[in-house]
Amino acid sequence: MEIVLIIILAILAYLLGSIPSSVWVGKAYFGIDVRDYGSGNAGATNTFRLLGTPTGVIVLFLDIVKGLTAASLIHYLPQVQHGTEKFINLQLLFGLLAVVGHILPVYANFKGGKGIATLFGMLIGIHYVLALACVGLFIVVLLSTKYVSLSSILAAIAFPILTIFVFKRDEPLFIAFGVAAAVLVVLTHKKNITRLINGEESKAKLFKSRS
Repeated sequence: MEIVLIIILAILAYLLGSIPSSVWVGKAYFGIDVRDYGSGNAGATNTFRLLGTPTGVIVLFLDIVKGLTAASLIHYLPQVQHGTEKFINLQLLFGLLAVVGHILPVYANFKGGKGIATLFGMLIGIHYVLALACVGLFIVVLLSTKYVSLSSILAAIAFPILTIFVFKRDEPLFIAFGVAAAVLVVLTHKKNITRLINGEESKAKLFKSRS
């Protein structure tokens, strides 16, 4: 019976992650599909560029909540003891399925974003202090440079470093996840990195709303 419930929660985690926040908000309030402009991604970064800070913040918040909610589905399995390896592994499973849903959303023809905000949301559900440290770095870099992509990359790289050397976590799977997540973020931002090097990356419209 437990395995059936795990499968149901896993499917629910993917469906939660699939909610295309930027697409629905963009169409509802601006009459546009953000995937048709800018980088073509259905994520907070493209929303900040196209629709301004207020809308970008809303989409960012919604995408973070998706990951947090997915990781929190573990609480529907009260028989799994909190803090155990199984508990953390299932949190990782549900959270990662939400990230997959964000990248390949069933509600938006499987064309989504890069999953960074949803990944952070999942991390909040697993280790909120570590998540806040990464988000704090993200905000500092964003305010300093106005590059959402650079902020995401540096925060992702900081994740495994903080996990191992600052918070001293010793769960092999969690550490492996942190390293894999950092590598994945770098790989999915290859075009952004090229544009950053060439000085061609677009900056977020901080403190500005879309006219």
